[in-house]
Order: sequence, then C-alpha cells, then structure tokens
Amino acid sequence: MSHETQMLLGLFLGIAIMIFLVMKTKTHTFIALLLAALITGLIGKMSPSDAITAIQDGFGNTLKSTGIIIGLGVMMGGILEKTGAAERMAYSFIKKIGSGKEELALGITGWLVSIPVFADSAIVIFAPLCKAMSRVTGKSVIALALALACGLQCTHVMVPPTPGPLTAAGMMGVDVGQMIIAGALMSVPILIAALLYAHWVGKKIYQIPREDGTYDRKEFKKEYLKSMDQLDEIMGSKQLPGLGESLAPILIPLVLILSKTVCDFVGVDKESFIYSIITLVGSPIVALALGTTIAVYGIGKDIPKDKLMNIMGDSIKDTGMIMLITGAGGALGNIIKVSGIGDVLGATVVSWPIPAILIPVLIGALMRLALGSATVAITTAASLTAPLITTLGLNPVLLAQASCIGAIAFSYFNDSGFWVFNGMFGLTEIKDQLRCKTAVSFVMTGVGIVELLILNMIWK
Repeated sequence: MSHETQMLLGLFLGIAIMIFLVMKTKTHTFIALLLAALITGLIGKMSPSDAITAIQDGFGNTLKSTGIIIGLGVMMGGILEKTGAAERMAYSFIKKIGSGKEELALGITGWLVSIPVFADSAIVIFAPLCKAMSRVTGKSVIALALALACGLQCTHVMVPPTPGPLTAAGMMGVDVGQMIIAGALMSVPILIAALLYAHWVGKKIYQIPREDGTYDRKEFKKEYLKSMDQLDEIMGSKQLPGLGESLAPILIPLVLILSKTVCDFVGVDKESFIYSIITLVGSPIVALALGTTIAVYGIGKDIPKDKLMNIMGDSIKDTGMIMLITGAGGALGNIIKVSGIGDVLGATVVSWPIPAILIPVLIGALMRLALGSATVAITTAASLTAPLITTLGLNPVLLAQASCIGAIAFSYFNDSGFWVFNGMFGLTEIKDQLRCKTAVSFVMTGVGIVELLILNMIWK
C-alpha cells in the first residue's frame, strides 16, 4: 500500500469510527472527535507525539478564534432574551416584513451581514432574535436559524471581501469587482433553494425554544402558526423595551466590524491613528464586548446587579460543551492539514476525467470534507486549479467561483460552524444535525454546480 493510499484510508477510517461511536455507543461526541483525529493521524503515519501536538494545536487555534466570541455573544444574548429585547426585535421585524416571510427576511439579513462579519459570530449574535421570533410566530426555530445560516454562508464563501473568495480572485488573476458581482448574482439562486429547504425541514424538526433555554419539540401542525392579530394581542400585553435600545447591542458591534472591513477594502493607511482605532474597536472580540456592555447599561440598567450577573452566568454555562466540541472539530481538521492528507486529496481529484469546470468544485468539496474550513478549502482549490487556467481554457471568474461553490459542501463534524449552530439551537441527535447544516450544504452546492455548467456554455 502506498503512503498516499494509507493517508486516505486513515481519514476514512477515522470518520467512520467517529460516526459509529456517536450513533451506536455511549461515547460523547467530543471524545469521538478526538479519537477520530488520533486514528487519522496515526494511520496516516504521523508519530504519536506529532499527532498529539497537532490535536492540541488545532483545538487551541480553533477556540482562539471562536471561544471568546461565543462567550461574549451568549452573555449578550442572555440579556436580550431575559429583558424582552429579543422579543421586541422579533415583533418589530415581523410587523415590518409581514407574517409568513420570516425565513426570507432572515436569509437576506444573513446574506448582507456575512460580508463584514464572520459567519459563526453572526449566528451567535442573532441567535436570540431567531429564538424570540420562533416563540412569537410559532415557527420552528430550526427553519428560522437555518435560513439565517444559509444567507451567512452564501456571501461568506462567494463574495469578497471575505477572505476565501478574495484569495481565489487573487490566485486566478480575477478583478475583485467582477468577483463581487459574479458571487452576488450566483448566490441568489443558491440562497432561494436553501430557504425552500429550511422551510421544509422546519416542519420535520419542529421545536420552539422555551424561556428557560430548553426546547418544546413535537409534530408540526398548521394551527401552531400564529396570525398577525394573535401576535398583536400577545405582544400588546407585554412590557417590552424600546426598539432602539433593543437593537443597539447588536447593531453597534456590526457597524464597528463593518467599519474595519471597509477600511481594509478601500486601502486606508495602516500606519494612521484612525486605522489603529478602527482596527481595535472593529475586531469581533472588542465589538462584542462593547455590545455586551451596551446591553448591560441599556436594556439591563434597571435590573439589580446580582440578577444581571446570574443571567449572564446562566447563559455561559450552556456554552462549555459547545466550545469543547468546536475545538475537537478543529483538532481533526488540523490533523488532516499537518499530515498532508489534504494535499493528497487535491492532487487525486485533478487527475479525474470530469468536466473541467467541476475540478475546482470537487477539490473545494473534498478540502471542506477534510479540513472543515471553507476558507482553507477555497484557497486550496484555487491554488491547485490556477496553474491549469490556460490548459483548461475556461473563464477564470467561473473557475474562481467554482472553488468557492465546492467549499460550501460537507458542513459536518469538523466544521466549527456546524457545532455552533447545533449547540445554539438545541440539535442533539446526529440525524437531525445532518438533516440541517450538512444536507442544506449539498443542496446549495448542487444548485451552484447547475449554474456553473450553464454559465460555462455561454460565458467563455
């Protein structure tokens, strides 16, 4: 058996054992992920010490980028929920767009927000809104949250200035403006298909969040959905904070993060004092810390200190396992990266007899399967495909977008966003987890492939 074959065997065995342990035994998902990472590394001919180091590095690096953000986000979310601010936002939102269009509204919100904001951060920021909207409308929180997540994923993966598509454009020699236009337009059919799927799966996994953080799950019935008259009657009897002070803890961090992105994109002098200030307050950690502080002294100003601390403390308790599983997913991804399995997968796909436009799609999909990170998957697919532009004779914009579309697929166990979504919205059964983020990622990639094949025939 060649070294390359053994590396791929290690990956497939590691994933298979992990799925078996989670589905058929009492082994916790966190432990199963760590064992999968270790098995993958050892069979892939990593030494035990190197494998352990890679697991530790992957775990630490993943939490380094997401742990603080998750912690701050749930503290702020706890205040938004307990004060009724989330309900105020949900009610105002629904009144503005009209009852029955909540998935569309959240999908568009995610599509816009993910251009300046890291997708996992946005899920955390908007989780209280999704939960409150679910309680108010009677719609499954899964349908609403998945619609938001799909909107976030579209622009995060396809539209610069997010890192993945920006890198692909640079490697393919594509004008950034063309990449933005192509990504924005091609993402629209993908988002529409995803929203239809989210609406459907919300009826199959029907659960409504309770005030205490648990979920009421039952079989969907149409009479559970509330009309606008019912909403007006329910909400009219509640004492809720104003819309402005309810929105401030969310909007101000988003504006701060966006300001940093805009400065980076337009090329503001990085040595200037203004840039240093914007970089500071526009970092997700500082922006969310400010948002949480605004929540404390805004909508939480009339709450006694002890009660306010208990609200934030209770919110934080639920995030421990989310962080552990998220870190373990990062450990598996790092094992695959360090061992060289990702490079072997990419080189294998390039040699397959398939339509040329699908080569970067497959590379991106397999990189996402192996590494979990969409950005890394896009970068790998683009770097392996860029030298073939002249040989393939295809439009470089389409090749760059093909790298991005492939990276949408395979949102599963080693993807931090997969675990953030599941943890935030109460998905504990593996079959439900796969029916949401994983299944919709295939739907989105499938629509993208159809677009690529059609455009490839008319856009040379």
